[in-house]
Amino acid sequence: MRYIYLMIGMISFGLGFIGIVLPILPTTPFLLLAGFCFARSSKRVHNWFVSTKAYQRHLEPFVQKRAMTLKTKICILSFASFMLAFPLFLTDLWWLRVFIIGLYIFKYYYFLFKIKTIKLEHI
Repeated sequence: MRYIYLMIGMISFGLGFIGIVLPILPTTPFLLLAGFCFARSSKRVHNWFVSTKAYQRHLEPFVQKRAMTLKTKICILSFASFMLAFPLFLTDLWWLRVFIIGLYIFKYYYFLFKIKTIKLEHI
């Protein structure tokens, strides 16, 4: 199981790193998944991940203060909203549409009221 976590962590880290360069991919969710997987795969790999600039810049404020920059929040919400729009408009099932709308409401509520917004200088 450790090797599966390591593999998923590496893929997530790669996608998160690509997201730093390409604004199409969200960086933070992929790095969060990588951190989760690395913590379960190997102490050494997790310590390496925590020492990377990608972690320190994009995740450390969230992990320590439960806060994100406005730019990070907008990127995550935009990408997730865009991806949820496909099944919302492509399905004919009313219960699935209600569920997706509920996800939208929960997602925006959580990001607006439960995660603090910090300025970039405080990182």
